[in-house]
Amino acid sequence: MSPHPKKRHPKPPYPQPMQMPPGSERRMSPSADHGEKSYKGSGKLAGKVALITGGDSGIGRAVALAFAREGADLLLSYLNEHDDAKDTAKLVENEGRRCILAAGDVSKEKQCAALVGKCVAKLGRLDVLVNNAAHQRTKRTIEDFSSEEFDRTFKTNVYAMFYLCKAALPHIRPGGTIINVASIQAYQPSPALLAYATTKGAIVTFTKALSDLAIEKGVRVNAVAPGPIWTPLIPATMPKKKVKEFGKDTPMGRAGQPAELAPAFVYLASSDSTYVTGEVIAVTGGKPVS
Repeated sequence: MSPHPKKRHPKPPYPQPMQMPPGSERRMSPSADHGEKSYKGSGKLAGKVALITGGDSGIGRAVALAFAREGADLLLSYLNEHDDAKDTAKLVENEGRRCILAAGDVSKEKQCAALVGKCVAKLGRLDVLVNNAAHQRTKRTIEDFSSEEFDRTFKTNVYAMFYLCKAALPHIRPGGTIINVASIQAYQPSPALLAYATTKGAIVTFTKALSDLAIEKGVRVNAVAPGPIWTPLIPATMPKKKVKEFGKDTPMGRAGQPAELAPAFVYLASSDSTYVTGEVIAVTGGKPVS
């Protein structure tokens, strides 16, 4: 019998070490579970190539490891967390898969186009695009959100997704997939995450609209909506009190681990989901998305 969900993963001890956004995987206490010991592959993505943004840590790292164990070669995009990115690349390469690292700001359209071009040039093709990179900040009032902060959140979370999808679709062959990362925040927005939650609502709508366009080319577009997941972004961007309570408001009473999200991405990237498009898979610890 499997252990009770509330006891499956340890809750983070406190206090957390101070971090600058977007945070470092190496400085988390405890480190997140990316499936290093738990995820077992079965060749579901053999011969495929995936581009994952925000691939250095957290959800991106867990997805990269799962994809590698399923047989995919990867291009991992990240901002400037070079040590974390190297750690993730090592995990991928230890599985016998190729891994290209590409640092840069995906809020810039030229960077997004360059990522797609580099993926095709270095790895020969592009089958799966995972739009995972995100920016968030917590504020107390709407007046605390500067126009620059609001703009940066949209540029990173929404514009980058648009730029990447636009650049990638001409290269993705029929049967390929795009997976966007939404959030429970699209359905149950926290006031302190006003800008972030708004972008996640936009991602849900974008996913559903793009799915109708992309399926004409045989490409499926779906999204995963995580609940509270223990990643470097949490201790790096949230007040200490919020970090301490993070995930306790779910029916499971705890934050999720990146490893618990990875199977949803594998499902959407593989032939297991050939009749699924325009959908949002919620992995929220029981929090409803309606």
